[in-house]
Amino acid sequence: MEIEQLLILVKPDGIKKSLTGNILTKLSESRMVIIGAKIVKVSRDLAEAHYCHLKDKLFFNELLDYIRGKIYGEPWDRVLAFVYQGEDAVSRMRKIAGATNPEEADHVSIRGSYGRITTKGVYENVIHCSSDPSEAAREIKLWFKPEEIVKEIYPVKKIVVEKEEKIVWA
Repeated sequence: MEIEQLLILVKPDGIKKSLTGNILTKLSESRMVIIGAKIVKVSRDLAEAHYCHLKDKLFFNELLDYIRGKIYGEPWDRVLAFVYQGEDAVSRMRKIAGATNPEEADHVSIRGSYGRITTKGVYENVIHCSSDPSEAAREIKLWFKPEEIVKEIYPVKKIVVEKEEKIVWA
């Protein structure tokens, strides 16, 4: 078995329905290790980059609004992002997450238990789970900076960035 990493997102509908604890409990059954975690207010650019493989789909803009929590508003306009690591992480976590379509997901999976399809056809499936190891690497690098992960999982380099504007505590 190979050690893999993957990105897990608790989507805005999962947060709005107060399912974070239930979802984390189900994910903990995998016995995998969380090596990165944060809450993210998803920008349009991040949403577009995350779903770039679906940009030609008719539902693309609705999907962006969904992941950004636009359809729920404050304070549900955010996601919880996690990097998990473990043996065969992607396949094992995808089994726990269940099929993307909540109606096709095993009833004991996260999506089968908590997901739904809205009357507009949006899959409110409460969780995102990387589809394969290469997609996981792309997504993790998109959502996390190297210093936000407690373990070096991909090659990094140090650079000097000048004139970088940062927000700091006053």
